[in-house]
Amino acid sequence: MKFTRRLAIVAMGVALAATARGQAPTQAPSAAPLPSVDQILNRYVEAAGGRAAWLKLTSRVTTGTIEVPSANASGTIELSEKAPDRILSEIRISGILFRQGFDGTVGWSDDPQNGLHEQTGVELEEARRDADFYHPLDLRKLYTKLTVVDMEKVNDGDAYKVEAEIPDDAPDEIYFDAATGLPARVLNHRHTPQGVVDFVEDFDDYREVDGIKRPYIIREVSGEQIVTIHVTQVRHNVLLDDSVFAKPAAQ
Repeated sequence: MKFTRRLAIVAMGVALAATARGQAPTQAPSAAPLPSVDQILNRYVEAAGGRAAWLKLTSRVTTGTIEVPSANASGTIELSEKAPDRILSEIRISGILFRQGFDGTVGWSDDPQNGLHEQTGVELEEARRDADFYHPLDLRKLYTKLTVVDMEKVNDGDAYKVEAEIPDDAPDEIYFDAATGLPARVLNHRHTPQGVVDFVEDFDDYREVDGIKRPYIIREVSGEQIVTIHVTQVRHNVLLDDSVFAKPAAQ
């Protein structure tokens, strides 16, 4: 989901053979009554900078580096976003370009293995959810039901586990850090031309940028495949023409 605006959407295309769910957090019994969904989501919005700060932003360009140790590969990543629902991910690894975009209506991906591919069905709905620029403010709209399940350990810290239901699909599992209120982990799966890829996504090193909080380290695990992204720069309110996000013409 879009806590980082899914910096690694296309990165998982590098892990073409990875299909097993990563290691889940270890469960720890809750010592106190769990907070409500509204309490968790409201705290998340405030911890992420607050509604007013988010609504001052209309676009974002995030750049960083990407590492895939199991493939002995590394490269660069650039993520362009524009409110309310446009996004373009571009990853270059060993001179190979992976792209994925959503222009408000059409979702698409382009990579050496599958070529230019237009998304449909569940895959398109995933792209639509990911493209929501104000994702922290819109979680109640993006999921049909949100349920606080338990408190569990995530990377040695306590986190509230929230199940986020999706129509005709398995729910996402979102772990909100009990100390900070920010997302620490998401367990979900992505539909790709190769099939469904399940993975765990961890977020770390949150920093304030233009009044909002963004994670600067994102790690995705699927089976034995690990993809790590280090953000190097985040720029807001960049002028981005809508054509940037459009599906490219077929070659």
